[in-house]
Amino acid sequence: MQRTARICLDGVPVGRLEEVEAGSEFRYDPDWAANEDALPISLTMPVRMEPYRSRGLHPFFENLLPEGWLLELSTLALKIPKDDAFGLLLATCRDCPGAVEVLPIEGAG
Repeated sequence: MQRTARICLDGVPVGRLEEVEAGSEFRYDPDWAANEDALPISLTMPVRMEPYRSRGLHPFFENLLPEGWLLELSTLALKIPKDDAFGLLLATCRDCPGAVEVLPIEGAG
C-alpha cells in the first residue's frame, strides 16, 4: 500500500510526499509553488512545480529521522523495522525539531 504525507512549513501545508515504487516523490502544492514569496522546505529543494524523485527518501527527509540510541528506542516502541524509513518518518516527524511537519494522510494512495 502506498503511503502519503502532507508536508507543512510552520503549520502551513506546502506539499505532499508519496511513497512510490522506485522510492519517494515530493511535490510542492501548486498554490504554494505559484506564490512568489513561497519558502522552500530546504535549500536543497527549491520551490518548483516539478516533483523531487528519490530512491528511498530524499536526504532532507532522511535527516529528520532519529539516529543512534533514539532510533533503537523508536523502532522498538513503534514496532517499525529500521529499514522502513518512510514508516519511521510518518511515525516520528509530526512534531520534529524545526519548522517542517510530516503529517500522514490516512487512506491516501
